[in-house]
Amino acid sequence: MSSKLSCAVCAANEERMALSPSRQLVDKLWAFCAVLRDDGVHVVEYTDQLTYLLFLKMAHERETRKINPEKGIVPEDCSWQRLLDADGSKLEETYNYILSTLGKQKGVLGTIFRGAQSRFKDPAKLKQLIVDLIDKQNWSATGTDIKGDAYESLLQKGAEDMKSGAGQYFTPRALIAAMVDVMQITAKDTVNDPAVGSGGFLLSAFEHAAPTANSPQEKEHLQTAFATGTELGDGPARLAAMNMILHGMVKPGAASPIYVGDSLTADPGKRYSVVLANPPFGTKASNTFVTEDGKVGKNNLAIMRPDFWVTTSNKQLNFVQHIKTIMDVNGRAAVVLPDNVLFEGGAGETIRQRLLKEFDVHTLLRLPTGIFYAGGVKANVLFFEKKPASETPWTKDLWVYDFRTNMHFTQKTKSLKRGDLEEFVQAFSAGHRQDRVETDRFKKFGYDELIARDKTNLDILWLKDDSIVDAADLPAPEVIAEEILESLQSAVEEIQAVLDALQGGPKLGRMNADLKTLGDLSNLIAPGLGRDS
Repeated sequence: MSSKLSCAVCAANEERMALSPSRQLVDKLWAFCAVLRDDGVHVVEYTDQLTYLLFLKMAHERETRKINPEKGIVPEDCSWQRLLDADGSKLEETYNYILSTLGKQKGVLGTIFRGAQSRFKDPAKLKQLIVDLIDKQNWSATGTDIKGDAYESLLQKGAEDMKSGAGQYFTPRALIAAMVDVMQITAKDTVNDPAVGSGGFLLSAFEHAAPTANSPQEKEHLQTAFATGTELGDGPARLAAMNMILHGMVKPGAASPIYVGDSLTADPGKRYSVVLANPPFGTKASNTFVTEDGKVGKNNLAIMRPDFWVTTSNKQLNFVQHIKTIMDVNGRAAVVLPDNVLFEGGAGETIRQRLLKEFDVHTLLRLPTGIFYAGGVKANVLFFEKKPASETPWTKDLWVYDFRTNMHFTQKTKSLKRGDLEEFVQAFSAGHRQDRVETDRFKKFGYDELIARDKTNLDILWLKDDSIVDAADLPAPEVIAEEILESLQSAVEEIQAVLDALQGGPKLGRMNADLKTLGDLSNLIAPGLGRDS
């Protein structure tokens, strides 16, 4: 071996040794994902398969441990040992049988395995994943921080896969952490997410509350009734349930904390002390139908509920109404909402007026673009509390923190970090909001001033957008080039996904060449983007 190659190998080994255990684990799992990608298995599908197999392995570990074994988590004919004992076509047959059988079960079993199907085309690769990767790891003995972080990393990689569309279920973890930090959640709370996605809010709330559990009753509450969520799709629901299991929030044999269904259908009857949510993007609720001539059409659906203030087909506004219903008196909420919820007239105006009067709507965080996997999203976080009936408005002042103007983030080169939000967290003054101080980015607006605004518009701006007012203050050329490149790459990937669907298979050669050309183009653009141009 040459000295250069030897040094490179040593450096690589030293770097790998320095990696955290969770990073080493996710690297192993991710490497195998690359193998399966050749068989047409996408990141999200691979994560689904991992979820099934990890659950079976952990159930096997709990059932066979020497101290306090947990029997009956899965039926005997669905055991992990059956997968270890089978090969070839028999392995395929056994795996499919287990998925089908467990998909009919109740509790967390049903949530994880509902609608489960094998995506393996080669039983040898399924065997390799079972024997070489999953069986060699004692998942029950591995710290929850290690296996949980590893699983979270896989979910994030799935969100980064533009073709999968999984980004809509993944809220930036830095944003979640900041939101949970200011909510001051404890082990005595009950936390709900009506659009749970992959479970990020519930995980962060649990991690924040766990150290506050001082009694056996509170510790029991943390694992039985502390965190619940609702998710419309089977896929995200299984990811959320497995995420909670791996983080030690739920036992494999327990009832499922994740309900699969439409949150907006009806008042669930239960009330919660904390609601955290990032409802799905898009404004209209609709149903899909097929016309007589075979064409596909959609109808907008207006949600009619007696507990709602107004009837509308706007999905985001309906989530606000649903959340105000499920909050307990003195309950707290932090909800990610798009700009249209702040300014839309009609139903939007009525909801904002009722919310300001009947709730204490105390803080609005305006978010920058570039932090969500869905491109171009302009969103905010609204913080409010439910109060008892009163003749006078509960909202006294709405404090608005402008974290958008002149802030630039991208997914690849400048992603949002928790530290970027520290100034907001400090300004929020959780627990002593009466001590808040106005700054250039943090301003308060009184109730009378808000109600007097046209349509009770809460889309409030006061900072100058320097990139618009003065071209000399545009972001650095390389930042602009990177943003252009990311937009073009996203567009190409979306077009490629459509072509794959229409043509029945991937045709990546030309697209990859196009992406390389775009990269070369950005390198040419950046030096030429002068600040005075």
